[in-house]
Amino acid sequence: MNVILGKYNQLEVVKEVDFGIYLDGGDDGEILLPTRYVPEGCKPGDMLNVFIYLDNEERLIATTLEPKVQVDEFACLEVAWVNEYGAFLDWGLMKDLFVPFREQKMKMQKGHRYVIHAHVDEDSYRIMASAKVEKFLSKEMPPYQPGEEVEVMAWQKTDLGYKVIVDNQFSGLVYQKEIFKALEPGMKMPAYVRQVREDGKIDLTLQKDGMGKVGDFSAELLQYIKSQGGHTPLNDKSAAEDIYDTFGVSKKTFKKAVGDLYKKRLIVLVEDGIRLA
Repeated sequence: MNVILGKYNQLEVVKEVDFGIYLDGGDDGEILLPTRYVPEGCKPGDMLNVFIYLDNEERLIATTLEPKVQVDEFACLEVAWVNEYGAFLDWGLMKDLFVPFREQKMKMQKGHRYVIHAHVDEDSYRIMASAKVEKFLSKEMPPYQPGEEVEVMAWQKTDLGYKVIVDNQFSGLVYQKEIFKALEPGMKMPAYVRQVREDGKIDLTLQKDGMGKVGDFSAELLQYIKSQGGHTPLNDKSAAEDIYDTFGVSKKTFKKAVGDLYKKRLIVLVEDGIRLA
């Protein structure tokens, strides 16, 4: 058995020492879990779920802290400090995550946040990060069908819209006309596949297509108005941001649902908003 560097591993406690406990790393030998991370009551024979990385002397070490990114994942992290070799990112562990200058698109600055990919460097066997996200995205044809729900992470703003990373694997784009809330690098959210293009890129929307979403939201809006005593100050003249903050839908979807309820004579439109009929 070998442990997987930069990932969580289920390891058995083999012995206690003054400065922590040692875990069975199989072919990699015993791995220290320092005292500060040892769960109360832990004893030899127990199995622990720990994250394995390298300490300052490049030795395998375990922690029960939760890192902000694991190997083979993308994340948006803040630069903690910079030296003559590169930048060091805060990923929630004692030892910061290194980004050499060769893996930076632009010179990283302390306090700024960047979308990166974490990986194990083949030459040094160290966990490193790269801001050259494109080379870590899958070149395979995405297996999605139109309308399928996926998870995306906002990556980069462009003239066409916002580039996103789909399911931690593929490249996608949300066109500007589909964006109804402010997006920032690192934001994660559900999205829906509009189409998979011949080049393997994915066009996405942040809301379901078709009348199904309007019907679903119509029922939700009606229930909301009832829960508010039969009135809401929101109407078709309200700011898109206010509508999204309240319901999590675009102004376009909101207006369609209002029209749907109005045609069914379930609501009336008044100067100060919407009321139950």
